[in-house]
Amino acid sequence: MQAIYLYALAIGAGVSVATQQILNGSLRTSLGSPAWAGFVSYLGGLLTMIVVLLALGERWPSWKAVVETPWWAWSGGVLGGVFIILMILLLPSLGAATLIALVVAGQMLTTITFDHFGLFGLTPHPVSLSRLAGAALLIAGVILIRD
Repeated sequence: MQAIYLYALAIGAGVSVATQQILNGSLRTSLGSPAWAGFVSYLGGLLTMIVVLLALGERWPSWKAVVETPWWAWSGGVLGGVFIILMILLLPSLGAATLIALVVAGQMLTTITFDHFGLFGLTPHPVSLSRLAGAALLIAGVILIRD
């Protein structure tokens, strides 16, 4: 039963990402700027995380934890910014379904590689025929869903 709950939450995360991109695209049109749309999106995310931190009563991380964090772990926000601006820029040209399908295919190929090599502290999960078949089916889905 817990797995169903976790799967539902993961699907909800996917719904939120897809919806976020549509809303960001509308914001781009309204503001006339992909950069301002991305900024507003991240500002909303920042405010949300402040509320979450306060609601959970989280303390500041220790200086030791900050110093011992690997350098590459700090780049998630930068990559998130790149993601948001690319999504906003590509949405009008590709359409929502094709864009999200391509993003999911890219995510799957990347995560299969990261899992295989155990990159960034992941527990290694070797590439298997079923994982490659799943990635191939995702890519086939991208081809089929194009406008």
